[in-house]
Amino acid sequence: MTAWTPKKIKALKGKGKFATITAYDAITASIADTAGVPLILVGDSLGPTALGFESTVPVTMDIMVHHTKAVRRGCKNAVVVADMPFLSYQIDETEAIRNAGRFIQEAGADAVKLEGGVCRAKLISKLVENGIPVMAHIGMLPQNIKQSGYAYKGKTEEEVASIMADAKAVTEAGAFCVVIECATSGLAEKITSSVDIPVIGIGAGAATDGQIIVISDMLGMNGCKLPKFVKLYANMREEAISAVKQYMEEVENGVFPSADNIYE
Repeated sequence: MTAWTPKKIKALKGKGKFATITAYDAITASIADTAGVPLILVGDSLGPTALGFESTVPVTMDIMVHHTKAVRRGCKNAVVVADMPFLSYQIDETEAIRNAGRFIQEAGADAVKLEGGVCRAKLISKLVENGIPVMAHIGMLPQNIKQSGYAYKGKTEEEVASIMADAKAVTEAGAFCVVIECATSGLAEKITSSVDIPVIGIGAGAATDGQIIVISDMLGMNGCKLPKFVKLYANMREEAISAVKQYMEEVENGVFPSADNIYE
């Protein structure tokens, strides 16, 4: 299998729909990579999804570098994109470039992702100029939860105009693709047809070029209520609980370990 690159992801625009995955460790990254997923995002969503935080806000650079390294070790072909966490790029341009560089140089990522449109265009351009590919993120911005809460975008003409401007700004700044999160399907469709980079949706309808979903959500690993935009493709939590119960019973009844599991 040929390794993917940000340039190859950008070239997917107009060539059909494609799936991407969010993963946080070597095991799930390897599953997605072996299946042929072209892009794996190490999302700061690992805060609430994998680490027990209430939001993405407490996630730090060190946490993200640690998990990006793990995903990189489990991934041979997919583009690995590292999510820049809260306050890793908002303070000033110099610190943003330094932190983005850590993901590339230290963690082995192929690109970084950051939230924001018009307000981040200058930074995106500067990162690209410094050899760091950028995946943009518009629509609902989880790192702004304290200010705006979780709410679908595109319900008013003002929101539509603002997010359309965001999409144009990140495209012109040099992002190789853009995620649009929790937006009305009509807005996502307009953006998809108006920019020349792939638009990857999460909770943004079916008209986008690509889709992204958290692997532990789609595999039913978390045992929590899933958002409407998530489809359950397996129920690994129930299967795992059943397997552990069987293991416990076999240990208690002297069935495990058997002769096949013992060194003589």
